[in-house]
Amino acid sequence: MVEERDSSCLLSELRETFKSGRTRSFEWRKTQLEAMLNMLTHQEHSCFQALDHDLGKTHVESYKDEAETRLLFYPAKAEVIPEPYGLVLIITSWNYPLQLALEPLIGAIAAGNVVVIKPSEIAPATSSFLSKTIPLYLDSTAIKVIEGGSDTTQQLLQHQWDKIFYTGSPRVGKIIMTEAAKHLTPVTLELGGKCPMIFDFPSISSDLKIDMLKRTVRRFYGENLETLKGMTRIVNKFHFDRLRGLLKDPLVANSIVHGGSYDEERLYLKKIVESIEFINSKPKPLALYAFTNDESLKTRIVSETSSGSVTFNDVLIHCLCDGLPFGGVGPSGIGRYHGKYSFETFSHEKAVLRRGFFPDLNARYPPWNTFKLEFCRVGYRFDYIALILLLLGLKSFPKES
Repeated sequence: MVEERDSSCLLSELRETFKSGRTRSFEWRKTQLEAMLNMLTHQEHSCFQALDHDLGKTHVESYKDEAETRLLFYPAKAEVIPEPYGLVLIITSWNYPLQLALEPLIGAIAAGNVVVIKPSEIAPATSSFLSKTIPLYLDSTAIKVIEGGSDTTQQLLQHQWDKIFYTGSPRVGKIIMTEAAKHLTPVTLELGGKCPMIFDFPSISSDLKIDMLKRTVRRFYGENLETLKGMTRIVNKFHFDRLRGLLKDPLVANSIVHGGSYDEERLYLKKIVESIEFINSKPKPLALYAFTNDESLKTRIVSETSSGSVTFNDVLIHCLCDGLPFGGVGPSGIGRYHGKYSFETFSHEKAVLRRGFFPDLNARYPPWNTFKLEFCRVGYRFDYIALILLLLGLKSFPKES
């Protein structure tokens, strides 16, 4: 039994190995897979002995069941058929209350599910719009909208669902996953989190960068906060107070570019290596943005960081690209959607194997002998010449002692 201290050391070593990037190389993966093949080849007898000891399996049965003897499938046809999960619950967020309800709904409908949508109560007008409008256009016996607050969400989670799709905070995401686990319900969690940005323009001075940012803000939103037009407001006072609290943080207050003081040393990280290390020291983000023309830097960012997505020289537009999957990784979410990925998210890919009754190879059935073991070995290698020779009695194989 591994003690807690020992397991912590093991996990620490594994994390350090992964952090080094060694396991990402093609050479490492190929070497390890070849080593596994060598292990099974060299230790075959020991494997058979262990299976015989635990399960009472003979050598032939062990080889047939534990190895992939593809020849035994033929003649057969294999296919993957997507089928709807069934009863789906979609819980939306307030920041994009319409899109985050309709986008997953499209995928759920396309896959053939029945759906319950629980809109965010923090965007009550949009919630009411969805509740009143969806039944007028969609099949109300298959798609329903249930309004309410957190208590309604809790009540809904007590029921058994075939799939749950949630967009929101990591805190609530943990609650969703905990309740779903009681019924072993699959979940897709879009959780967001902090989305870091890397600015790589070393040839531009700090003062010029700050001046460019100031002019950009003024051009978009004007000088006077009281007369701003075209700017989305904070959804409610709770979130307004939350953001105001963040702005009071000394590190944030000293970095304000427009409308307050600024600290040019805190505005950006001078060394890209430090940027990558900083990003990797935080929870994996939903999106990572980098502004640079350096192709080698782009390669490093893609290969040395982990995030739901990476966008270069722009922000947010990846959300609009249906050809790309949208989703997080680790703390920023589980699963993905948009475009065909939405269909896949709300479908179970059912494996179907079709074969007839003839021919039915005798090597599949007991009594087991060395001829059948050799048949399985040849079938595994797809060595058709050896197979024909074996069936004609022209290939020798070890006889039973």
